[in-house]
Amino acid sequence: MKKVYLLSKVDEDKCVGDRFCENVCPTRAIRMVNKKAVVDESKCAGCLHCLDACGEGAILVLAREEPLVLGVDTSEMDSAEISDLCKRAMLDPEDRICVCMNIRAREVAGAILQGAATPEEVSFLTGVRTSCGMWCMAPVQRLLQAHGDAADPEKGYRWYPVHTGVWDIPEEVARKYPEYRLEEDRTQFREGTLENLVSIFKAK
Repeated sequence: MKKVYLLSKVDEDKCVGDRFCENVCPTRAIRMVNKKAVVDESKCAGCLHCLDACGEGAILVLAREEPLVLGVDTSEMDSAEISDLCKRAMLDPEDRICVCMNIRAREVAGAILQGAATPEEVSFLTGVRTSCGMWCMAPVQRLLQAHGDAADPEKGYRWYPVHTGVWDIPEEVARKYPEYRLEEDRTQFREGTLENLVSIFKAK
C-alpha cells in the first residue's frame, strides 16, 4: 500500500509537448491533449518521474488536499488462486516485489486477478513502480505473463519486456557455458537456497 501526498501539475506555458513526462509515468496519469501534457489527478501516484524527465521546467509539484491510497486488499481473495499465480511466475506470495514500498507478490497478483492487465494498471492499483522503479518491473511482468497478459510497451515508453529467467534457459545452453553456473543457480533457485535480493530481505 502507498499513500500519495503529492500531485504533479503541468505549466502549459512551458510545456513543449515532447512527451517525455508521458513516457515515464508509471500509472499513465499523463496524456497529451492538443500537444500539451495533462495530468489526471485521480491517477497521479506522486512518483515525480515526470519532474525528473522534463527538461523545460514545466512540471509543478503540489500537495494533495487528501492523500490518495493505492493498494489491493487480498484478505478476502482466494489465497489458493493468488498462490498459484505466484508459483507460475516463480515467486512466493510473500516475496517483496517493490522493496521501496514493501509491496509483496500477493498484492500484485491480487491486482492482476482483479483485472489489471498492464504494468501501468498494476502500478495504479498497488503503487508498485512508483518509487525507484528499478527492481519491481521484472517480477510485475513475470506475474502478468503467468496470467497470460504479456504485453509490449507502446513506442517511447521507458520499460522493456522481460522474457528470460534462469529457469527458462535451455539445458543445452547451461551445459555449453558451465562457467556461468546456470544449472547450479537453477537448482538452488528450485530449492529456495539461491541468495538474491529477495532472500536477503526475507531473512531480515
